[in-house]
Amino acid sequence: MKKPSTNEYPGTSHFANYINQVDTENVIDLLRQQAAMVESLFKNLTVIQQNFRYAEGKWSPKEMLGHMIDTERIFMYRALCIARGETQSLPGFDENAYADIAQFSLQSQQQLVNHYGFVRQSTLALAESLTDEAQERMGIANGLAISSRAFFSVLAGHERHHLNILAERYGIR
Repeated sequence: MKKPSTNEYPGTSHFANYINQVDTENVIDLLRQQAAMVESLFKNLTVIQQNFRYAEGKWSPKEMLGHMIDTERIFMYRALCIARGETQSLPGFDENAYADIAQFSLQSQQQLVNHYGFVRQSTLALAESLTDEAQERMGIANGLAISSRAFFSVLAGHERHHLNILAERYGIR
């Protein structure tokens, strides 16, 4: 699956900010590479690293992983809906409220890593199942026109964003 063309997403949106972080045309290969990196990175964190917050009100790495899992599910739900021709506008979500309610800190790191791996396998299976026509189909999410394909790049850029935060603010590489 290739990166979406600029007419497949709004250029001045949070979607564009994530897509602009994707520096390859082969988005599926990038998602595979990121999966290996995330699983390796999180499997090797100590308990102290898993629960550390660089500032008050910020997520711990463990909570960030939970957020990444939730976000991937939501983005892929949107991609599926649009690929299948959904004409209803798909709602946004409040990631902070989701993270607060989810209580990711109560799950073991291994549970979260496993959950992440299962969700990513599902994402890759969906990507491989979509025809070119389904990938290019347009829909509305958060009130913005976007293609099904664009959500795979949004996902890759969102993950890159959080990996950068882990490196820059937590010293986790």
